[in-house]
Amino acid sequence: MSERKVRILVAKPGLDGHDRGAKVVARALRDAGMEVIYTGLRQTPEQIVRAAIQEDVQFIGLSCLSGAHNHLFPKVTSLLEESGADDIIVFGGGVIPSDDIPFLKEKGIKEIFGPGTGTDKIINFINSLCDE
Repeated sequence: MSERKVRILVAKPGLDGHDRGAKVVARALRDAGMEVIYTGLRQTPEQIVRAAIQEDVQFIGLSCLSGAHNHLFPKVTSLLEESGADDIIVFGGGVIPSDDIPFLKEKGIKEIFGPGTGTDKIINFINSLCDE
């Protein structure tokens, strides 16, 4: 992955209307030299997966504050698998109870970043996977 610029899709699945955090993360990733595609609010898992495949991204960053993460995040990973694009790494953030994190990781979400996580931690996470 290090041979080309890292491409990341940042998405807000579901009906959550708050995107400040997603925009902050998207800007930080861009400022770190990554190509970032932000899909905007109220995206379905199908729209997210279709955009990720069309944009040839290596990562999808999902943000959810509505509490629907246990349904929406696994739906994205399931659709990626069905589409033969399960090599795209999915990570998430938002207001996600720590009790839900093991379930999400079991469903293919590589990492979860909670409220207050510094953007440097997210950038380091992505860079470490690109270095592997």
